[in-house]
This record gives sequence, structure tokens and C-alpha cells, in this order.
Amino acid sequence: MAFYSSPPCDVGVLESGEFAKACTPPTGRWVLAATILGSSLAFIDGTAVSVALPVMQKDLGASVTQIQWVVEAYALFLAALLLVGGAMGDRIGRKRVFGIGIGLFALASIWGGLAPTAGQLIIARALQRVGGVMMVPASLAIISTSFSDDDRGRAIGTWSGFTAITAAIGPVLGGWLVTNLSWRWVFFINIPIAIIVLMILVWKIDESKNESAQGPIDWLGALMSTLGLTGLVFGLVESGNLGFSHPGVVASLVVGVAALVGFVWLETRIANPMMDLKVFKSKSFSGANILTFLLHGALGGSLFFLPFNMIQVQGYSATEAGAAWLPFIIIIAVLSRWAGGLITKFGPKLPLVVGPAISSVGFLLFMLPGIGGSYWTTFFPAILVLGLGMAISVAPLVTVVMGSVDQEYAGLASGVNNAISRTVSLLALAVFGVALLAIFNTALDNKLDAIDVPPAVELALEEQRENLAGAEVPASIDPTLARSLERAIDEAFVESFRWVMFIGAILALLSSVVAMFTIGNPRKPEPAPSGGVPQAA
Repeated sequence: MAFYSSPPCDVGVLESGEFAKACTPPTGRWVLAATILGSSLAFIDGTAVSVALPVMQKDLGASVTQIQWVVEAYALFLAALLLVGGAMGDRIGRKRVFGIGIGLFALASIWGGLAPTAGQLIIARALQRVGGVMMVPASLAIISTSFSDDDRGRAIGTWSGFTAITAAIGPVLGGWLVTNLSWRWVFFINIPIAIIVLMILVWKIDESKNESAQGPIDWLGALMSTLGLTGLVFGLVESGNLGFSHPGVVASLVVGVAALVGFVWLETRIANPMMDLKVFKSKSFSGANILTFLLHGALGGSLFFLPFNMIQVQGYSATEAGAAWLPFIIIIAVLSRWAGGLITKFGPKLPLVVGPAISSVGFLLFMLPGIGGSYWTTFFPAILVLGLGMAISVAPLVTVVMGSVDQEYAGLASGVNNAISRTVSLLALAVFGVALLAIFNTALDNKLDAIDVPPAVELALEEQRENLAGAEVPASIDPTLARSLERAIDEAFVESFRWVMFIGAILALLSSVVAMFTIGNPRKPEPAPSGGVPQAA
């Protein structure tokens, strides 16, 4: 794969009298370089931290709930504020917002690497994502406005492929750093990448924004969406510890739902909404976002628990668990540019029906492994099939999202789609966490009934249940009983893991059905005549 070279541009006049370009601007190579490296910050950090979670839990003395919040805090602010980030890019400049986001992400990474407690780590992760809400939508908006319609699919495919390659570094490098140095270096690896991106941004990228955008940014909408998501996710996560009947959980869920309902009501009544609902008039845009909701819900909700299975149940090292994902990343990296070109040949519907359906099979294959066995016959087939399905889906999905709205709303379109993907990931993680804990407890109870467990030992295990496969049996008990209890804990986790993978398979299959009935399949647009662009309708 290579960056695009930029042919001479044909310039024409729209009916509005404004000039428009029908090809890639000369900064195309640098646009891809900056956006790929900038996006890789989020990918590397996310995948590397996932591998390091079990080690962080032990080193910081954190509970599973606190470790969940290391992920939730990272995703929560991204999901809640992505719409603002997209709107800010459109209004005050996509390059400016992208650069500020990169800088803030780097500073928060330094804090995360130095954090002495789980609480400070959670705060640092939240601040990382404040930077992320500025750079993520701006990244795709810059690409979308820098490439012509004919080149956009392959440009996004190139972006997807190269960011997948950089993401591949995350699990392997993260696992190596955790094993040989410290999990803290997982955060420090972001700093040199951020410096390189800022240098490219300052010297090589031109500014772009929506010149017709007027009015202030909808800060009240941003506050309401943040409050709504915070309340909803906090209630779901804490219900695993306190139960749904706990007053704090009930209050959190009520406030969250009320704030989200109020947010939607507000956006339909103000002049400059953070989420302009008219973008949803496009059937393809709406369908693509529903597909995103289902497919990313499956990914975010189920795959969070895979490293825990590999490390705590199967006995993989952190490095081995990270390397296990290499086939997934390599497949996406190799096939993404090709998948982006499928729209030109077949239209977007076919890859967006086939890709999620293949992903569904991948999730089902994750249900087969028990305890033990070779990686190549247990997890590798599932990772291979899931990677193929996602490779076919990602670039066409992003291309449909960015191409189904006017380019002046590129930042908003990217913000909406990214907000949906991140929101559903964190909500699915909370919901799947509750479901997995409930299934785990039931399965463990059934297995303990078959073992003669002294009441004191069973009471000690009650305090460990929220740690799932990381639960530790008392060191003072009989070794034979200890081995039986450890086996029961591992088997209970595997059983609950299989159920969440089944739920992921159903969601992925539903996303394929949604694509079949909602995604348009337009023909490739006719090329513009020499010296001009197609006249505006």
C-alpha cells in the first residue's frame, strides 16, 4: 500500500459561483500521514492498555470494577464529547482542533504513565479521551474534505489499513513492555508519535472549515449528553456490585435516561444543535449508524473479556495474549484498501452485508475453546474469521458515512458515527459485564455444589466473585481442594465467556440484516468533464 500521489486538479464553478476541485489536493500524502499517525495514538493506546489490564489490576490493587473504569473513563468522554469535537472542527478549523487534541492526548498519557493509584489512572484516561474527542472526528473530516469522491473510498481504506498496522504494534509492544519493563511504558510510547504528528501538521497541512457555519457551539447539549452517558454507564457498571435495587444505582440510571431524553428534545429545538438531526434524513447515513451501533456493540461488549480468558484462564503471558491478535490486525491492514475499492465495483451494500455476516461466524467460533489446547486450534480460527469480516466492513462503512452527507458537515458526520461507535462500546461493555458476572455466579454456584467446600472457604470466595477469573482461593486450604476450586472458577468463566460471544454473534448478524435493507447502492458517479465539476442540483 502507498500514499496517493496527487494529479493536477480540474477546477470548475458551481451554480453558487464558488470554485470547487474535482481531485485530490497536493497535500494528500501529508494528510494521510498525519491522520494515520494521529489515529494510531488511540489505536496503540487502546490495544496496548487492554493487554496490560490484568497486570494493572494486580499492581494497583484494583477491583474488576475499577479496571472496567480504566476502559470506561477512556471511552466515556470520547463518546459524550465526540459530537462537540466534530462541530468544533467544522466551525473553528479541523487542523487546529486536531492539533490541540494531539497535544492534550500526549500530556494525559504522561500523567497516566506516572499515576500512583487506580483513581489517578482513571482520571488520566478520561483526559486522554478529551483529547481524543478533538482529534478523532477531525482526522476523518480532514481526509473526507481532502480527497475527491472517486478517491475517498481508497483513501479511507488506506487510512484503515495503516492504522491497523500501527494498532498491531499495540498488543505486541504493550505485552513486551508489561513483561520486561512496566505497564507504565504503555502510556509513554504515545509521546514520540504525538511530536511527529504535530510537526507534520504545522508544516504540511492546510486549514479547512465550514465557512457557512454560524452561531455558538451547543455547550448545553454537550453537558446533557455527558451527564446522560455518565449516569447510564455508572449505574450499569455499579449494578454488578450493588445490584439494580440499590438507591445509588437507581438514581444514576434515572438521571442518565432523563438527561439523554432531554438532550434529544433540546437538539430538535435550538438553532445551532450539536447534533443536527437533518443529517439523518439520508437513509444510508441512518442505516450505516445503526449498523455501527450493532457491530461495535458486539466488538466492545465481548472482546473486552478475551485478554482475561487468555491470561487468567488459559495461562498466556501478556506478550502472548498481545501477539494472539496479530492475525486480526494484519488481515485488516492488508485488505482495508482493497475493501475501500469494493464500493467502486459493487456499491456499498454488498460488503456491508457480507462483512458483518462473516464477523458473526467469527464470534461463534470463540465459543468453541474450553480450557487448554493449542492457540492455532482454539482462538486462531475465530480471530482469523473475525478479522476477515471486519476488514470487509470497516472501510466501506466509513466511506458510506462520510459520503452520504454534504462535505460541509464532514466533521459532524464523523463525530456522530464515532460517538455512536464509542457510546455503544462502553454501554455494551457495561451491559455485557453485568450479564457475564450474573452467568459466572450461577455457573460457579452450580460447580461449588458438586464440591465439598467448607463454609469459611465459601465465604472467602464470596468476596472474590467480582474478580471473575482473577478470583483467588485462600492460600491456607488443602492443595487438592484449592485445585478443584481454581478449576471451578476457570470453568465458570469460560461458560460465561461463551454466552457473551453468542450475544456478539447475534448483534453482528443483525447488523448485516440492517445493511441489506437500509444501505443504498448507487452507481459510481460519472467523471466530471474536463475543466469542470458536475453542476450542483
